[in-house]
Amino acid sequence: MTKKTKSLLRHAAGILCLGILLFTAGVFTSCSEDNDTVEEYADWQAKNDAYWNNLYTATQQKIKGGDTSWKTILNYTFQNQKSDAKTPPAYRPEDHIIVHVEQNGTGTKSPLYSDSVSVHYMGRMIPSATYTSGLIFDKSWSGETFNAATSRPSHFLTQGLVDGFATALQAMHRGDHWTVYIPYQLGYGRQGQGQVQAYSVLIFDLRLVDFAHPGKKLKDK
Repeated sequence: MTKKTKSLLRHAAGILCLGILLFTAGVFTSCSEDNDTVEEYADWQAKNDAYWNNLYTATQQKIKGGDTSWKTILNYTFQNQKSDAKTPPAYRPEDHIIVHVEQNGTGTKSPLYSDSVSVHYMGRMIPSATYTSGLIFDKSWSGETFNAATSRPSHFLTQGLVDGFATALQAMHRGDHWTVYIPYQLGYGRQGQGQVQAYSVLIFDLRLVDFAHPGKKLKDK
């Protein structure tokens, strides 16, 4: 083997080694990037369970202390149930929604399950790695903040909403402004939906503008 041939082989081997190193670095970089994406919602079920249980306990303590701005509301599907048992059914924290009343409205009646509603709302999840205030996954207004003068409410059928949202609406009055906390069992459950991850507690800024019985027209102001 000539010196020229040996030199060419060493040069080729060097290029091959460099290629392997670059490929390996690329693999590690890709894995790292994938891990960053996964870590956004690491231990998500455990974090949401802990968030809910802590919030429920704190809310119960506030209620016992006389704070009327906080309340827990039993899932509407359990309300008014009659039991043949001698002891009343024991409900779990996740059978309720939690409400913080931001402002009371002037209405005295509440929507029925069969009613249509007109609402302003914004929904988000609990804080995660990047979204320190919680990812906003939906809202009825287009700007960064709610503007009563320019925001147009959304219309829904109460019966077409997740249990937690429907439970809140059936306890609200016209003009009420609430922050509503919904456990994943009364939200999108173990599957999630769209941007909402599975096992997510849902947090809604919710304002009830109007509601109407079937066949009646809703107001937007």
